[in-house]
Amino acid sequence: MPTSPSASPAASPATGPDSLADSFATSYAGVMAFIAVAVEGNFAKAGDRLGIGRSAVSRSVQKLEDQLGIRLFVRTTRSTSLTAEGQRFYEECHPGVDRIIRALDDMRDLREGPPSGQLRVCSTVGFGRKVVAPLLHGFRQANPNISVELLLDDGPTDFTTDRVDVSFRNGRMEDSRVIAKKVIPMQMMLCASPAYAARHGLPGSVEEIPDHQCVNFLFASGRVYEWEFKVGGQLRKVAPPAMLTFNDADLVLQSVLDGHGIAQMAGYQVCDHLRAGTLVACLPQYAPDDRGHYLCFLSREHLPARVRVFIDYMTEGIRARDLQILESLLPNQA
Repeated sequence: MPTSPSASPAASPATGPDSLADSFATSYAGVMAFIAVAVEGNFAKAGDRLGIGRSAVSRSVQKLEDQLGIRLFVRTTRSTSLTAEGQRFYEECHPGVDRIIRALDDMRDLREGPPSGQLRVCSTVGFGRKVVAPLLHGFRQANPNISVELLLDDGPTDFTTDRVDVSFRNGRMEDSRVIAKKVIPMQMMLCASPAYAARHGLPGSVEEIPDHQCVNFLFASGRVYEWEFKVGGQLRKVAPPAMLTFNDADLVLQSVLDGHGIAQMAGYQVCDHLRAGTLVACLPQYAPDDRGHYLCFLSREHLPARVRVFIDYMTEGIRARDLQILESLLPNQA
């Protein structure tokens, strides 16, 4: 018996422009919901971030899982975590979604005129307090439509997870995705207060440093900073015993100003004190090679206008400050 012409289309999956549009809509909504849940860690927070309800997020993710034929999340009453397949899918999708968001931001900047939006900026603690923060008020006056969030952290910067736009770091970052723009040299200076020098003298060589009272800096990783010197063209590191150790650069500086010992600190911290005479330099002829203070941001072909104007403003503002002093000290040495 011949098959009715109307039977075949009814038995096969729907095809054509409408089904393609439906499939794309399901995929796009599901991917956006999936990314939000993966970043926020649960469906409720993802819904808040997307401006929709928790149930809508759950439905979108469920449809995406059905479409892919895989389970993306392990859900319990207490936690939501990615499956192995979900982690792989996240790593593949997130860069693409991020590029879409940046493209939308770029177009919004072009359409709306003056740079606007929020900037998330990270800096090492000492550099952020002394150099970055004082320049933010002038930047805001010049760019009133841009809000700035400054985070001080001596640990490494995770641009993607922490959603950081710009980071100020000491030394180059190893992340190949990051552009590191040197703004000023990083000069390390061994210093003491005049009162300490009067009581104990100053080291005449690197070998004499352990004979002095030293103040050390502790990194966020728990590692104690090793003092660096260049002697005979070779880098020499010294880990002096210390009676005082701080994980805050400003506390190290204050301890030296109070006459409690000597310490090696960044030039931007001590230059004003050296000029004012509240600190004296030790062994400037053995200062190590410059490692640089860098302004870092993700490598992008088209930076949002708010990021571009911030980079330009901060680069010019930092370089305009007189934060270098080593060269003026060297001619006075015998």
